[in-house]
Formats: sequence, C-alpha cells, structure tokens
Amino acid sequence: MRLLGKTAIVTGGAGGIGKATVKKFLEQGAKVVFTDINEHLGQQTLEEFKTISNEVVFIKHDVQKEEDWNRVVNTTIEKFGTIDILFNNAGIYSTKPVTDYAVEEWQKVLGINVIGVFLGMKHVVPRMVAQKNGSIINTSSVAGIKGSSDTTLYGASKGAVRIMSKDLAKEVAAQQVRVNSIHPGVIQTQMGDEVASGKHVTTTQLAAGIPLNRLGTPEEVANLVVFLASDESSFITGAEMVVDGGMTA
Repeated sequence: MRLLGKTAIVTGGAGGIGKATVKKFLEQGAKVVFTDINEHLGQQTLEEFKTISNEVVFIKHDVQKEEDWNRVVNTTIEKFGTIDILFNNAGIYSTKPVTDYAVEEWQKVLGINVIGVFLGMKHVVPRMVAQKNGSIINTSSVAGIKGSSDTTLYGASKGAVRIMSKDLAKEVAAQQVRVNSIHPGVIQTQMGDEVASGKHVTTTQLAAGIPLNRLGTPEEVANLVVFLASDESSFITGAEMVVDGGMTA
C-alpha cells in the first residue's frame, strides 16, 4: 500500500494511461478524483473502479477551463481533505506537415496539452505548498525530447510540458513539492494507434523500430507514475523520466 493515506487527482483518467494509473493508485491505497472530458466513459469507468475501492470520484472536466479546475480542486478538498498527488495526464495527439496546419489547430492542441497542465499546477500548487508536501507528475512524451517529422505541433506542446515541469520544480522545491515529467514512447492506447496511422504503418511495423521490439503497455507507464507519486521518489524532482523501450537511447 505505497500510497496509503494520499489523495490524487488524475486527468484523462477514463482510458489509456490515465485509467491504468487510477487503478494502480486505488490498489496502492490512494483516494482518487479522476476526470475526463468524456462523461459517459468516465461514469462507466467509475463503476469498474468501485470494485477496487469506494474512495474514488469521477468529475467531467475540460482541462482548458479555469472554472472546471476550481470545481475539481474544491470537490477534492471537500471530499478527501488534501491533495497529495496531481497527475496531469490529459492530452491529445496531432500529426501533419507544418504547412498544413491552421492557427486554430495549434490553439486547440496547446490549449489541452499546455494550458491544461498549467492550470492544474496553478490550482493545486497552493494546497501542496501550504502542507509542504506533494508530487506533481506531468505527461510529456518522447516527442518532447527528440524531433520527428510531421509532429511540430505535438512536439511543441510536449516540449513545453517538459520545461514547465523543470521550472516549477525549482520554484516550489523549498516547500517540499516535487514536479517531474514522464515521457512515454509508443504505448498500446488509442493515441498509439493514432501515431501508427499518422505514419501510415501498422503498430507491428511501428514496434519493429523500438529497441525492445514491442509497444509499451499503459500499466508499464502507470508503474512509473506510482513510483513518482510515492515517498520512494522523495529525492527526485525536476526530472524527465523516459519510458519508451529504448526509443531515445
């Protein structure tokens, strides 16, 4: 029970990496508020989670909206009293030659992938600073570390998450609040399928280019998030943790 007594907020928690992480958080004793823009899927997932623990709440949430973040944070405090962990995981993928993009597409992706992360940190940090404890984990990507064709927009958003995490880590370190980013490679999720489609290959062909010769699983990423959320990682902050099967090696 590595997270016993801790309360977590997880965005994008109804599927993929977010869902796998909420499940592991609950199994490790955490109380969890998970959010998603898809209310129907969120309610379905909530029923699954209740077979593990009753200390779980779902909230429909648009991460780009400050009023939604206020509601999520206030509900978490009212229900569980503290916020010890924030997993800023919600995000969307985009692939296209840079000349084909409209400004509106940049605004949409940056709104979810960057502003959503910023708002989560803005509204949770004061709670963590006041209690002089907390762990924030932000989902970036290998695209935030290395370049790849046709991913200028997605890479820009994930590069921003990487540096934002390091900046905030310095800002709040004296208050014992830790901030780290994780950088998944191609994972067996809907987004993984979108990556393969965008490169006009199958996921099997995509896996052949990964040194471990396979895609990662959401559970493998969730294992890393549990570690960063736990006191086992108490001296780790401002780090970029890669979970990519060797892609960036």
